[in-house]
Amino acid sequence: MSELDCAGNGLRNVCPTDLMAISRERLFEKDELSHPPRVLLLYGSLRERSYSRFLVLEAERLLNAFGAETRVFDPSGLPLPDDAGTDHPKVAELRDLCAWSEAQVWCSPERHGAMTGVMKSQIDWIPLSTGAIRPTQGKTLALLQVSGGSQSFNAVNQMRVLGRWMRMVTIPNQSSVPKAYQEFDEDGRMHPSPLYDRVVDVIEELMKFTLLVRGRSDYLVDRYSERKAAREKRSAAEKAAVGIAR
Repeated sequence: MSELDCAGNGLRNVCPTDLMAISRERLFEKDELSHPPRVLLLYGSLRERSYSRFLVLEAERLLNAFGAETRVFDPSGLPLPDDAGTDHPKVAELRDLCAWSEAQVWCSPERHGAMTGVMKSQIDWIPLSTGAIRPTQGKTLALLQVSGGSQSFNAVNQMRVLGRWMRMVTIPNQSSVPKAYQEFDEDGRMHPSPLYDRVVDVIEELMKFTLLVRGRSDYLVDRYSERKAAREKRSAAEKAAVGIAR
């Protein structure tokens, strides 16, 4: 990648060594990944008849039809954040699945006007970074919620903030299913309706964004500030090494 003409553009506070021109080759290079998109699905209820789980399973069926490989994480047995070590089997399972995934679906019931503690605990166990690896950065994310009453978007709006905080590419579309107890049959399958159609829209959009982003996510989230900090750190280490050698 070539450096930008910072002086000619009046960019007095930018280091030209670290400010690179946008590479169209990197943005539009052919996707060489041939495996099915890998999608992790999380839901936010431990109830036996959990509508958030039912909705996640509907999403999984759609994802499989679109050609994705899927994993659904069962949050039962996951300890509260900081109440166990990262070697806890459920914590390790969740983190491994997160690292495996290229995209995620989060679905929470709305409880007291917010996502559930079960949902938030899962997200809180996923670290922003593990050494040099950022488990969620650059991965795509779709958001769903179910409600016992009238339609609301409190849970999906909260999760959208969290997705951005986790540096995920959160797709614009989302789905909220009100009075969820009316929308699923005894077998946990969703009735045909405009609400179901919206879920199809969300999953279709997630697949499109995932195929666009994967294979390019490292470039898409490559940041000037981080390149600058890494270069300065290397420079300081080299100077220190020279001083020691002397």
